[in-house]
Amino acid sequence: MTSNIKINLLIDKPKYTADLGDNNYRVFTPGESITEQKDFMRGHGTYVENGEIKSSVVGVVKKINKLISVIPMKSKYTGEIGDVVVGRVTEIQKKRWKIDTNSRLDSVLLISSINLPGGELRRRNAEDEQSMRKLLQEEDLLSAEVQNVFVDGSLSLHTRSLKYGKLSQGILVSVSPSLIKRRKTHFHNLPCGVSIIIGNNGYVWVSPTVNVELEGQGGFTQNLEAVSKTDREMIVRIKNCILALSSCYVMIYDTSIMLAYEESLKYEPKDLLNQDIMYEVGFNAKQRLLMVNQ
Repeated sequence: MTSNIKINLLIDKPKYTADLGDNNYRVFTPGESITEQKDFMRGHGTYVENGEIKSSVVGVVKKINKLISVIPMKSKYTGEIGDVVVGRVTEIQKKRWKIDTNSRLDSVLLISSINLPGGELRRRNAEDEQSMRKLLQEEDLLSAEVQNVFVDGSLSLHTRSLKYGKLSQGILVSVSPSLIKRRKTHFHNLPCGVSIIIGNNGYVWVSPTVNVELEGQGGFTQNLEAVSKTDREMIVRIKNCILALSSCYVMIYDTSIMLAYEESLKYEPKDLLNQDIMYEVGFNAKQRLLMVNQ
């Protein structure tokens, strides 16, 4: 059953046209025709043959005006200003933290680009620099926004909004950055009682839903209370649903996650680790998503 599902995901697909610009959950394979229209320009990951623009890699089509490119399924994250990312602190340096954001180079979070505890607005001094480790230590997880992209491709981050900051009490799920669908918001409280942060860099944070009252906390206050067994099971279920979508090359956003969650309810969370069941859940969610977007 597994092999049949995987084959069906990659064949018998309609050709991409300009009308499907928002329908970017399609995965194209090498040699597959993207469009025959002459007014499009080819970008990275494509080539022209017999007047058709075709994909040269396995990936997702990205269309900007008349430029068509294909983002490879297995690639490092290439950041853009305004992206929401989830990262891990790898090193503390003078006036900055180095953050792993699943890109070629570590990103930088300057001490001047964070909210101080208590939301205090002032210039950072030597005392703040000495207490950096009290805010973020090595291996800490955090959410942030891309503030700037340097010439070498490395990123500068900021956490000046209270919705960003240190993360705790959850699970980090890693998927391909090309499977993350860009949305107006990447913070979601799902109806099933789970909160998710879908980072554009392919890192997804799954945690129990809490009443966020961080006014004046600066984004560094952690809730270390015990998580109930019911919440833990729900977090694991959502995590396995995300992996099921990833295994079937389905774009990951709040709608697709909820469809996969509904398909998974007939199984126990641990059963979703079975490869056949994982493909079944991902494939059924993909079919429902196709129907929703028709």
